[in-house]
Amino acid sequence: MSSTPECTVTMIPAKLSPQASAGRRRGPLRVAAYCRVSTDDKEQLTSYQNQITYYTEKINSNPDWTLAGIFADEGITGTSTKKRKEFNKLITLCKQGKVDIILTKSTSRFARNTVDCLEYTRMLRELGVAVVFEKENINTATMNSELVLSFYGSFAQAESESLSKNVSLGNRYGFKQGRVRMNYKYLLGYRKGDDGKPEIVPEEAVVVRRIFHSFLAKYSIGRIKAELEQDGIPSPLKKSQWSRSAIENILRNEKYIGDALLQKTFVTDCISKKVKKNNGELPQYYVKDNHPAIIEREIFNQVQEEFARRNSKPKASPKANRGKFSSQYALTELLYCGECGTPYRRCTWARSGRKKIVWRCINRLENGKTVCKNSPTIPEGELHDAILRSLQLLATQQDEIQEGLQDALRAAVISQDGNSPDAIDRMIAGQVDKRKKLMRDVIEQGETEESHIADFAMIANAISVLRLQKAEAEQDAVKHENTKARLAAMWERLNSADINLETYDDLLVKQMVESVKVLSREKVQIRFKMGIEIGMELSLL
Repeated sequence: MSSTPECTVTMIPAKLSPQASAGRRRGPLRVAAYCRVSTDDKEQLTSYQNQITYYTEKINSNPDWTLAGIFADEGITGTSTKKRKEFNKLITLCKQGKVDIILTKSTSRFARNTVDCLEYTRMLRELGVAVVFEKENINTATMNSELVLSFYGSFAQAESESLSKNVSLGNRYGFKQGRVRMNYKYLLGYRKGDDGKPEIVPEEAVVVRRIFHSFLAKYSIGRIKAELEQDGIPSPLKKSQWSRSAIENILRNEKYIGDALLQKTFVTDCISKKVKKNNGELPQYYVKDNHPAIIEREIFNQVQEEFARRNSKPKASPKANRGKFSSQYALTELLYCGECGTPYRRCTWARSGRKKIVWRCINRLENGKTVCKNSPTIPEGELHDAILRSLQLLATQQDEIQEGLQDALRAAVISQDGNSPDAIDRMIAGQVDKRKKLMRDVIEQGETEESHIADFAMIANAISVLRLQKAEAEQDAVKHENTKARLAAMWERLNSADINLETYDDLLVKQMVESVKVLSREKVQIRFKMGIEIGMELSLL
């Protein structure tokens, strides 16, 4: 019986194809350097010059290298590559095949955005360009460098996030102290005075007053725009053309009455730097009488009421695509049908020579009982009486209502796990430290990163969960503060000396009431802007 021959393995050495050999460049390697400093103060600029000198000497001293260029951005943030002109020039040169190696001090100098760091190093490796990070001792030409690079990039990004958070906290502390920063470039009517405080520009103030008074005279935004341009009045940006948004911003800007609302917008994160309108995500601070006023408060308030009137746009149904109409009466904006959800309309009944004011569901009025079967017609006097009684009830039971609301608010801000945002921050910091220690152990012990991928993934998952918990806790806290401020304003208005709770007042109703739902001919449900709902019986007058 013949035996099976022993298996043998022979290695065939790798070699370049004739095509690759022909395309391989001979001669010294073309080496470029990239440096960056994040600020333009004197100390940092000195470092910037030192970096240029260092890399020039280092490249020129190596006989196997030739200088391909020193690229340096000064005073530019590292969180994004969009505004780094020299960096982008370097990348273009690499794409043209004119660079073999890039030297840079560290991952934080190359990019503080993990995504950008990995994206560019991968692209450069595909182009045959190696990136050498001196501080971390990483050469992207090696195949096992990417995982290590991702962790260092994450640390650099975390540093940027920490710095950004510190800046944000500093700004918010300033907001709490009532420190107002004026952007005079876009603020028509004001300039920075010799004392550093805002002062009125008389000729521009005339234009601001003209815009306010024209709007109250029932001029449309388009007409105001056309007349300003016709008269050759420059916009806030000193342009001959006005935008509709510029005019509306002037009409809505509280700075013209001497006040300032702080933290109208915020930056979502330090990477994208996207600016978002603050819709309650963060607390706002209102500074009253901060600087000289151009517009009287009463005029400003009238303008805001006029905006509310013009913007009311109720629709009867999908069939009734109605345009804007006058909301002269408060209930035009507030009263709606409990059956179909359509707004009510004020109507005049004339019977037997007598006139009677009533409110009727627009959907039923225009489309009949087939689309809204049971919506009742409500006399205006009964509605006014019910709303007035609900306001009186609020005023007389203020202490009890406020105590109940405060208890509900306190309960709402306690997270399910009982942790505050600060406590969660400490837990996140603990996980970050754990990740750093694990990374150091991997490097010091000479182990492969792959053997600890599960550990790194577990830490990353824990951090993600904690950040989600923190976001939820912060959101609850913000809602709590905003609600408290709204409640305080409502109670103050209800208790002010000029309030008469003996007669119905349209203006007071607009300020206090969010909606009035018609439940039946005998009952309505009134929801106040402070979140309280009261069911009121209609007195059949």
